[in-house]
Amino acid sequence: MKRIRTKIAVLLGNKKGMEMVQVAILVAIAVAVGIIFKSSIVDFVNRVFGNLDAAGF
Repeated sequence: MKRIRTKIAVLLGNKKGMEMVQVAILVAIAVAVGIIFKSSIVDFVNRVFGNLDAAGF
């Protein structure tokens, strides 16, 4: 079992490198979602702040 884990670790490389790849992928997904839904996000934020301003908050 330990031999299999060692082979997998060698194939995957450094764990810190894999963590950086995972973070980069998550950031890329977040940016893509932000770009895709930009108009919806802007409309939502403007509506919320407009309601807060109208309520005198």
